[in-house]
Amino acid sequence: MTKQTAGFLVDQLEKAGLVERVPDSTDGRARLVRITEKAQGAMPVAAEEMARIEAEWEQHLGKRRMGQLREALEKPCEITDPYR
Repeated sequence: MTKQTAGFLVDQLEKAGLVERVPDSTDGRARLVRITEKAQGAMPVAAEEMARIEAEWEQHLGKRRMGQLREALEKPCEITDPYR
């Protein structure tokens, strides 16, 4: 993902009130992106919906193949999200 695309996505989340940009106290040039209270409130709803979808997929794929899919989808995070 390019910096421009990431910035655009953060802009959209900020407009929706889901994140806020705040100054980084350790780097005057940087801004941190924080989840807002509104986003925190939506997280249980999102988690419930994700669980529902995953259960539906597991019913269709079976337990073993769903596990393989989850593993395959999580694997790239090792290189794309070093802080995970």
